[in-house]
Amino acid sequence: MFDESIEVPVIGRVVGGHAGRIDDYKGGVESIIRLIPAIPESALQGIDEFSHLEVIWHFSLGSDNDIELEPRSPRGNAAWPATGGLVHRNHRRPARIGVSYPRLLRVEGRDLHVVDLDADDGTPVIDLAPVFQEMLPRGPVRQPNWPTDMLRNYWRSRAERP
Repeated sequence: MFDESIEVPVIGRVVGGHAGRIDDYKGGVESIIRLIPAIPESALQGIDEFSHLEVIWHFSLGSDNDIELEPRSPRGNAAWPATGGLVHRNHRRPARIGVSYPRLLRVEGRDLHVVDLDADDGTPVIDLAPVFQEMLPRGPVRQPNWPTDMLRNYWRSRAERP
């Protein structure tokens, strides 16, 4: 489908946390990012001084057959406008890459204990870094109303389900 691609290493996997490709109620769930043995523990030195991580991971439960670039309504809800495939933040994107910003709870060896990582158990982790405030978007963030409506329950906990 695409003329060019790159190969990226898997530096770890998600252990525990979510399972089953749920769309909402992802808040308050703890999981572990377990780095591979080839990554020395010293590579994490100082990371425990940061509150949050930027984690880049692969939607490994999806497949190339899931890629959908043509406009469609998010979650199939006709109340939300049809938007192109690169406007969606799900496994139907060409590279099936996800980005999350979980809170770092603690580090034990090569295990990073986090909360609010919205990747499923077993998900390959491609990269991670601490969140630097200076690297977050500059200025006000603008968006239409539908993402707020769609994600109203995204960070609620499982206990808050109706």
